[in-house]
Amino acid sequence: MSLDESIRNKYTVVIGLEVHAQLLTESKLFCGDSTAFGASPNTHISPISLGHPGTLPKLNRKAVDYAIKMGLACDCQITKENIFARKNYFYPDLPKGYQVTQDKAPICVGGKVWIKPKGAIEEKAIALNRIHMEEDAGKSIHTEDAMDTLVDYNRAGVPLIEIVTEPDLRSADEAYSFLTEVRKLVRYLEICDGNMEEGSLRCDANVSVMLKDAEQYGSKVEVKNMNSIRNVHRAIEHEAERLILLLEKGETIISETRDFDAGSGTTSSLRTKEELNDYRYFPEPDLSPLIVDENWIDEIKVQMPALPRELYQKFVTEYGIPDYDAQVLIDSKEVALYFDALCKETQNYKSASNLVMGPVKSYLNEHGSSIDQFSISPQRLAGLIKLVDEGKVSNTIANQQIFSKMLENQGSDAQAIAEEENLIQESSSENIQPIIDEVLSELSDKVKEYKSGRKGLIGLFVGEVMKRSKGKADPKKTNELLQQTLK
Repeated sequence: MSLDESIRNKYTVVIGLEVHAQLLTESKLFCGDSTAFGASPNTHISPISLGHPGTLPKLNRKAVDYAIKMGLACDCQITKENIFARKNYFYPDLPKGYQVTQDKAPICVGGKVWIKPKGAIEEKAIALNRIHMEEDAGKSIHTEDAMDTLVDYNRAGVPLIEIVTEPDLRSADEAYSFLTEVRKLVRYLEICDGNMEEGSLRCDANVSVMLKDAEQYGSKVEVKNMNSIRNVHRAIEHEAERLILLLEKGETIISETRDFDAGSGTTSSLRTKEELNDYRYFPEPDLSPLIVDENWIDEIKVQMPALPRELYQKFVTEYGIPDYDAQVLIDSKEVALYFDALCKETQNYKSASNLVMGPVKSYLNEHGSSIDQFSISPQRLAGLIKLVDEGKVSNTIANQQIFSKMLENQGSDAQAIAEEENLIQESSSENIQPIIDEVLSELSDKVKEYKSGRKGLIGLFVGEVMKRSKGKADPKKTNELLQQTLK
């Protein structure tokens, strides 16, 4: 599907997201069944999670802690008196015939998530409508036989928070950025692993389009079954174009739920959109109201870690590193904290950033390990930066030879390795000048060209001296001596 740019520019795309994050509790929201991923089907179930008659739910306090954490991270107002509700609908993976959720009194109200899409200059605040708690449904498994569907209830009752935005997003790029930020937040807070591929982070997108000068939103379509952030982007792009083409043809948009096919990059109709009254919400009679007082909120505030936006601002303003570096470093909480610790050991923040983004991350990616398994402490790495700053070794020698030796010899510092391997840079004129004289003698033709105006050849001479000194000659001193000799 392709759409002429002039036609697309006539319309505004309006997007609202509903993001479900599966909370990293050991047990389910209302009973003690395990939430561990990957178990054999229907082994993490009990009469409570299956809704047998006579059973009573009991709320998981840890899940409430995690919901409050997310609310505080998003500047939400925390609701003091929370009431759970039954959302009634019939579907094979819902064993009780209803889902326990929050309707009128979500635990978090309002709030925002800051995004900065790729290429954007300014940040944009995406307003949240609410964050509420609810239990997950089971999982339907469709077999090759179209008439045969299996159901695994292990996931039924697993605690979720649903993060609902206002219709503030205006492009697939903004939706991509929002989801990336939410995933980053839940990982920093350690309340969800954020793995969309495993279903622990899921997203539904409500998409509508309207003419640029219109005052009312168009009919919205909900898109489901997108198992990666990239697929959310693809689905929104496709759906926006499909809706615009329908309007251009004079057709009416039906408010419906559509399924995204990752293979073809297209959507197809599942069902017409439900209205709220279709769910027949009513207060959950088996759960008393949940009261969240200020002491509880204060306890959670004490546990809050530094958040990605806070670290980004610190890295850019306090450490003065470029925007790109800061964005890369805060992508992982552990990497960001390692970099922050490294900056407490050195004043050369840009070199610290280059090392972490370059050799350190390359090593971690190559070995499939995380920074908490990395054998070089921030203190030892700062020693490597100091060697370069003092002109004792070149960046190349530091990043390649000494860094590798530090990985092999966990007890040795950079200075000791440099001395042991005879890598300390030579800055004495007496030792560098003979090599310069030898190089210029052998490259006499190039010397004539240099003197006739080809000043760029100085790089060739420096490179040759570095090669013959096996990288030990101080490049700055070499350049200085070469210019004096070539006068």
